[in-house]
Amino acid sequence: MPNAVITGATHGIGKATAERFLRAGFSVAVCARSKPDLDAVSTQWKEQFPDAKIETVVADLGNGAEVKHFAEHVLSAFDDVAVLVNNAGLFFPGKLAAEPEGQLEYLMQVNVYSAYQLTRALLPVMKKKRSGHIFNLCSVASLTAYENGGAYSITKYALQGFSENLRMELMEDRIKVTAVMPGATWSRSWAKSGLPEERFMKPEDVAEMIFSAYNLSPQANVETIVMRPLQGDI
Repeated sequence: MPNAVITGATHGIGKATAERFLRAGFSVAVCARSKPDLDAVSTQWKEQFPDAKIETVVADLGNGAEVKHFAEHVLSAFDDVAVLVNNAGLFFPGKLAAEPEGQLEYLMQVNVYSAYQLTRALLPVMKKKRSGHIFNLCSVASLTAYENGGAYSITKYALQGFSENLRMELMEDRIKVTAVMPGATWSRSWAKSGLPEERFMKPEDVAEMIFSAYNLSPQANVETIVMRPLQGDI
């Protein structure tokens, strides 16, 4: 049974992605900051997928020590990692000149450093198997600046840069790297926007694209996935 590791997996794209791999027979290891949210998805998934091995770890990926703790748990539970989805991330709108002191540093830790740290921790088992697929959840904000993007946009550009460098470095190890750049995707954070849900992409749409990219032949890699709502960015 192959193994998938997914961060920020209690709602939105992360949860939909975990469920897509569970349906395909994968074991999963997931993390999130909220223990009640993790307990809820664990109960749901164990009912839906009784034969799957499901590992849940409470971890705030804004803390490097907790990233390390999650990685250690994964390596103790799984002998190998077929899929790593660096999905955890935070968004705070703002202008660079006015946003709170320390916002860039905190968002860099959650949105970029956590992916860097977790990937480095899990790479040895992938390199040993000479296989694996790493997905980094970037954003259309990785492609162009936009109003009130602030520090968040900087981190998404950085995550795209990390993806490009990592892909080049791992080609000889036959490990794939895909940067996923979704536009507005429905989640609980958008529920307060006043916009209709049908204006957004579904998390399951992004999850299906991730799974499809993983499911290609070993000699093919989708380097970048760009997705937007049919009616454009919000």
